[in-house]
Amino acid sequence: MAARGGSVRIPVRLTPRGGADRVEGVVEGVLRVRVAAPAADGAANKALLRLLADELGVARSAVHLATGETSRTKLVEVDGLDPAALAARWRGLRG
Repeated sequence: MAARGGSVRIPVRLTPRGGADRVEGVVEGVLRVRVAAPAADGAANKALLRLLADELGVARSAVHLATGETSRTKLVEVDGLDPAALAARWRGLRG
């Protein structure tokens, strides 16, 4: 998790068609997330961003992909989030 200009970056490993939208936790410094949506047409990415916005209590517009649009490994950027609050929520995230 890296802070950059009023935002934080979160490394994510996404599993599309994972049965339900849920955050599984942190494994080896990476946030593991499952979404029910398929990877086709960006549906899984949209579900990921919506889920993280809900989990973190921020506006959907504050959460976007920094890298990894077509990969399962992504870097998600969240604007206006306190890095300490994020670290307390999901301990072990790497920066």
